[in-house]
Parts: sequence; C-alpha cells; structure tokens
Amino acid sequence: MKIKTIVYSAVAFTTVLTINSAFASTNANAVSPAAAKEINSGSSKIIENDYESVFANLALHCIHQEFPNVVKHMMNDGDDVKAPRQLYPAFYGCLDWHSSVHGHWLLVRMLNTAQDTVNNDEIIKKLNASFTPRNIQGELKSLKRENNASFERPYGLAWFLQLTAELRQSSIPEAKVWLDTLLPLEKEIVVRISTWLPKLAYPIRTGEHSQTAFAFGLMLDWAKTSGNEEFEALLTSKVKDYYQSDNQCPLAYEPSGQDFLSPCLAEADLMRRVMTEKDYSQWLSAFFPGLTSKTSNWLSPATVTDKTDGKLAHLDGLNISRAWMIEGIMSALPDDDARLPVLEKTLKAHREAGLNAVFGDMHYMGSHWLGSFASYLETKRGIH
Repeated sequence: MKIKTIVYSAVAFTTVLTINSAFASTNANAVSPAAAKEINSGSSKIIENDYESVFANLALHCIHQEFPNVVKHMMNDGDDVKAPRQLYPAFYGCLDWHSSVHGHWLLVRMLNTAQDTVNNDEIIKKLNASFTPRNIQGELKSLKRENNASFERPYGLAWFLQLTAELRQSSIPEAKVWLDTLLPLEKEIVVRISTWLPKLAYPIRTGEHSQTAFAFGLMLDWAKTSGNEEFEALLTSKVKDYYQSDNQCPLAYEPSGQDFLSPCLAEADLMRRVMTEKDYSQWLSAFFPGLTSKTSNWLSPATVTDKTDGKLAHLDGLNISRAWMIEGIMSALPDDDARLPVLEKTLKAHREAGLNAVFGDMHYMGSHWLGSFASYLETKRGIH
C-alpha cells in the first residue's frame, strides 16, 4: 500500500501528516516552515500560524472525492440504487453527505477569514463546481424522495444551515450567487425542521450525529444570521422546554467510546444562546455542581486507539468540540466568575489534544472531517 506523506515543519519539531493515498489527493501542499510556530510549551506542540491552509487543503482534497463513500439512503425501489455523485451531485465527497457539507462550509469560512493564507482561486473553482442550479436540483430530488423525512436530521441539516449562514456573512462577490443557488435547498430544510420540532417529544442526548443540542446551536446561529425570527422563536421555545430544567449532568459517564460531541457540554454551550448572563450562570451551577473554583482535573481529553477506525477516530473530534464548547461557556460568564480558571485549563488541554490530532498522523477516517471541526474552533465560529 502506498503512503502519501506531508511534512509540516515548526521551529523546534517536525510533525508528519500521513494520509493513505488510496483515499487522499496526491497534490497536497505542505505548510512553509516560515509560516509555522509553536504555541504550547512542553513536549506537545501545535502549529498555529497559517493553520488555515492546512485545514483548507483537507477539504479541497475530499469534497470532490467520490470514494470511499458511506451512503445513508432510503431505497424505495431499484431506481434509488445509484452512485453517490448521481444521488448527491453537490455533496457526494468527503465520505458522507454531512462531511461534504461542512467541508464546503470550511472552504467558505477560510475565504471569509483567511484570504491571505489560502488558495482563493482553487477554493472558488471547487465551490463553483459544486454550487450549480443543476446540482442543487439533484440534491432536492434526492432529499424529497418518499420515506426520506429523517435524512441527515439533525446534524447534516444543521451544518447546511451553517453553510448558508457563512455565505450570508461573506463579502466575496461569488457568495451571493452561491447563496441564491442554495436557497431552494435551504428552504426545504427549514420546512423539514419546523415540521419535525413540534413532534419531537424529547431531546436526543447522544454523542453522535443524532444529538439535538449541538444541532440546535448551529440552527439558532443560522436563524439570527438570516433574520428568520419565526424559526428562531420556535427553536428557542423548544430548547427551553427540553433543557432549562436540567441539572447535575452526568459528566462522569462521558465519553462513550465513539462520541465526537459531548452531550453535557453541548447542552451547556446551547443554553448560553437563549439565557441572560445572570440566569445562565445560575443554571450552569445547577447543571455542573462539581465545577467550582476548587475543582481540579474537571474533564480530561479522550484518547484515540485506532485512527483507521472511523468510529474510534470520533474521539479526536470530541476533544476539538469540547474545546469550542468550553470556550462558548466561558464567553457567557461574567469576567470575575470563579470557574473561569478551571474552564481555561480544561480548554487548553482539549485544544492541544484535538489540534495535535489534526496536525499529526491522520488517516482518511479523520482527515475527511476533522479540518472542519478544527476550523470551527480556531476561528471561534460558535462565538463569532
């Protein structure tokens, strides 16, 4: 088996990103040594400056890579048996539909935040190829198939809304054209979620794609960006019904062996979006009663034992998402809150563990999606 190796050099160390060439593109670009620097003391270090090009390259390599592919797809008859590109002409790459969607989001995010660092022309070329009226009509046709109401709900649908939110906040000329092209799919997704929410009797508290807390956070951010007050009001009401009376979240039970989202932290990060600072601080005390100024080792990073196993590799993403959720929690607390030092320590440990995974030894089971999570963290997307 051939191996594609890319070396990223820093001031005091070299880290190697290894990607199976059967899965990854062969034209990967390394970060220049001058663009890299150390940001953490001790034996474990992360490359930060110019991280954007690393993240963008991960998405560029996979958004139009059709195979390998995991198609989660209702087949009503033989006509539904088709290749991924035929079923999902815009979002067929990066192993699965939701990863393709947030891979596209990553590229728009880099255009919005790092134009001086990334290959703008290549990104725009790729996005132009994906975002065509014909492709989106193909996506709508697949989405609207009979017995397909639960497709990518809620995770993939939430990431799609994050993508269109990002386009709304973009200043590049192409963004309006892309957004206009995506609007028919966005409209269908909003209708689907609005129809589903009144029927959802309970929140979904898993650490994977079906979790509602994380998805609701992305959806609320979209509603505020798009100015959809009706959807925001519906979602805010449901969020409060589901979560406002929760207390003593069992962090000791986390993580499950294939989590990439923390049920407890995702809920805490969500609730800051719908509560005042005072009310949120009080709610957080009841929700995490073990989190005080005297707490030590509140939450430790997870360890991945096999990066070639897609489910086990989820834990690298868990460390990254925990980091951004902790940062979101911190952003909603008063500046003099006694819990902030504990949260800061926990944030640093998870950020270091998560980003070391992205800049370290990666298999396609991680590289097809971890760049999006790392971009969400490093650009503070959940806060800004």
